[in-house]
Amino acid sequence: MGQQDCGRFTNAASRSGDKLATLQQLSIFAAQHGMHWINLGLPPGHNSTKTTEDMLNRHSFWLGAAAQSDADVSAEFGPPKADLLTAEHLGARVAKVARQMAAGRHAVE
Repeated sequence: MGQQDCGRFTNAASRSGDKLATLQQLSIFAAQHGMHWINLGLPPGHNSTKTTEDMLNRHSFWLGAAAQSDADVSAEFGPPKADLLTAEHLGARVAKVARQMAAGRHAVE
């Protein structure tokens, strides 16, 4: 089995919604399959009076991107833009690390 890089995201209607448990389980699953887990790499988002709901990583997760969508709206109205941008950040981070690891593998072969 070849090495793969991954990062994951989760979404729930509730602020917590057991998203951390979901990310923990996914990271264990990745490890069981020999995958490299890529974390979010962002500081906490909305956790002080000087921050807002519009910040990246507004839920302050580190293991992966976590989003919150209101339970009574359709997909086109949730999750909020900040959560989508946080997931976008994670995708770019995974792609960058994958390129770095591929270049490193190539350099030592």
